[in-house]
Amino acid sequence: MPTSIFVTLPPYLENMHIEQFYDTGLAHASYAILSNKEIVLVDPARDPAPYLTFARENHAKIIGVIETHPHADFVSGHLEIQQLTDATIYTSALVGATYPHQAFEEGREIPVGNLTLKAIDTPGHSPDSICVLLLDGEEKQKALFTGDTLFVGDVGRPDLRENVGNLKARAEELAKAMYHSLRDKIMPLDSNVIIYPAHGPGSLCGKNMRPDLQSTIGTELKENYALQEMDEEEFVKLLTTDQPFVPKYFPYDVALNRAGAASFEASISRVISISENELTNKEIILIDSRPAEEFKLGHLSHAINIPDGNKFETWVGSIVDPGESFYLIAAGEEEAQTLLKKLAKIGYENQCKGYFKHSIGTVVANIFSLDTFKKNTNAYTILDIRNDEEVKKGKLFKDAIHIPLPRLRESLSLIPQDKPIMVHCAGGYRSAIGSSLIASSAQVPVYDLSTAVGDFNS
Repeated sequence: MPTSIFVTLPPYLENMHIEQFYDTGLAHASYAILSNKEIVLVDPARDPAPYLTFARENHAKIIGVIETHPHADFVSGHLEIQQLTDATIYTSALVGATYPHQAFEEGREIPVGNLTLKAIDTPGHSPDSICVLLLDGEEKQKALFTGDTLFVGDVGRPDLRENVGNLKARAEELAKAMYHSLRDKIMPLDSNVIIYPAHGPGSLCGKNMRPDLQSTIGTELKENYALQEMDEEEFVKLLTTDQPFVPKYFPYDVALNRAGAASFEASISRVISISENELTNKEIILIDSRPAEEFKLGHLSHAINIPDGNKFETWVGSIVDPGESFYLIAAGEEEAQTLLKKLAKIGYENQCKGYFKHSIGTVVANIFSLDTFKKNTNAYTILDIRNDEEVKKGKLFKDAIHIPLPRLRESLSLIPQDKPIMVHCAGGYRSAIGSSLIASSAQVPVYDLSTAVGDFNS
């Protein structure tokens, strides 16, 4: 299955077209604005190919690339696109970008065909965030590319720039800035202005996004919780509470995006296939991407099971530290290349020191009797690895120890070793990762409750 879905949006005016490119894995939306054979991109993904194909099919030239801020959750392809097309990169001067660019901030404009793109400073998600207002030939407001400032049903989280970036700010300070950016800059826009955000549901850059991938200012004024009437103090408390976890790779990607990433294909091609007997350093982490059922039948003793899936790259970037080397175990060459492309989306491809075809290995996962477990759950140390906000809604097992999966690797010493360990999440995917993490060093049997957790959800 492709990781990107191209959603063709109907023209709103003659000689105007907006194309949305959507990556379901990272819930990331980017855009091409086409008018009179000229294209400006907004927040492009790492792989330049879809945008180059779009330009070629429309016999148009990419003249500009806008970065609404230095992204934390994905690596942008802005620098490579600039090198391939000679397009100008535009971003706020506050970013402190080290790649060639032109400052694009409050009041500055970019012409594209018959249209005008106007920058609006909207600090809140980050100190250097901008939104981009699209004006037609008659200077009428038509669309707003909101980056991570305004989502459908939500707004950008304010807690990602406390320790990274050219400008750093505490979450409370950025939440206050977001309050005023929304009320002073965005909410006064025409109600029929279409908003095109950089993310959809499932993104870790917000907490309450609706499933639609576009909306209008008028709709958000009615339905978005963050745009309802409240004072600044209430807004700050609301926005800084119950945000999702922050993967390890987020600060790394902010820094990488400020500098610009290396070529997508060239960087991936440097990762080579190796044989299993070439593994010389047993301390380097092994990521086994097979389905949990296959992994449990046999695997290498120090492998961690992160099954290939819609969130593979997010979980690798949550378990593995930036700069930490690892090997990748895949079903074959085609599968390995697919996974490397996913890793490149978060800038982790260079950390992969090689890949090889899966091996049955000598270790078989512990198999348990569900009936036996149900009859005596007290005979197990039960580990709940769901996220904090999930556990706030209630535990499935009263005496379970709670360690969210993103913090599990650093917390293994806190898990008692006096009884067998049963690991559960909400659906089975995360427990496959967590149980394999624990089993690599545990002194007692470790079990994965897997999808059987559904028996305890009622």
